[in-house]
Amino acid sequence: MDRVLEWVDEGTALCRRALAEPDAPSLLPGWSRRHVAAHLSLNAEALGNLVHWARTGEERPMYPSAEVRNAEIEAGTARSPEELRSWFDESAAVLRSSMATLTDDQWQASVRTAQGAPIPATKIPWMRAREVMIHAVDLGAGITFADLPTDFLEALCEDIREQRGDVPAITGPLPQVAAYLSGRPYTDVLGPDGEPAEPLPPWL
Repeated sequence: MDRVLEWVDEGTALCRRALAEPDAPSLLPGWSRRHVAAHLSLNAEALGNLVHWARTGEERPMYPSAEVRNAEIEAGTARSPEELRSWFDESAAVLRSSMATLTDDQWQASVRTAQGAPIPATKIPWMRAREVMIHAVDLGAGITFADLPTDFLEALCEDIREQRGDVPAITGPLPQVAAYLSGRPYTDVLGPDGEPAEPLPPWL
């Protein structure tokens, strides 16, 4: 758990650095850095709902619906650069402090992801770490998968392999394999036949 929280902090710092220039395209099709910033801020608030659920037992879904989530991301892009950065900072800080309030028993509480899958609350820090680390790359500010911690990349690849049912046997450098499994641009990843691996659909 401690190491996962370190990943949350490191990924948050990487994203925050990229948000110094929010008025630029991201690497995600159709999204600017503003979209990514709004998404990350809303994600922190949504995971905060799961922390509340784990702490109190009061069911609080991450988002009212996918439609509301998407509309709120779009609306968030209209904020000024200063407002976007403040929103990101405040939502990240509130989530981090709220996670610190959970007891050992509360960490074992069952909550649900946005897709409705039941998970123990212990998964919440990993969900946030995954978001900020991958989207630090997606922000397009020069951060690559090779800049992310090796142990995070190993955990990410294991997590995606468990969740995706469409992963062939592949080989390649760990950062590139992580990019491939995440549905991001990659190089030097080979399929089971020794040929360049075919891209996977985007993930996360």
